[in-house]
Amino acid sequence: MAQHKFRVGQDVDYTPGKHVAASSRYKIVRRLPVAHGELTYRIKSPVELFDRVVRESEIAVAAPDKTALRVVSKRT
Repeated sequence: MAQHKFRVGQDVDYTPGKHVAASSRYKIVRRLPVAHGELTYRIKSPVELFDRVVRESEIAVAAPDKTALRVVSKRT
């Protein structure tokens, strides 16, 4: 039996197929069973009013948010 790679609450980057707009950040809402031979998930974007159901191959671990990084320098 296949195991889900992502956990509920985890941030992921969604890369949709060629008929949908650009990829963006989503949160895993629920793990779903296998559909058409691949594990699926319900994901939610903070800027959309609806959830999406996606295949595991369409999502990846979210890249770090570069705007949230803080540079700390050592002074000698």
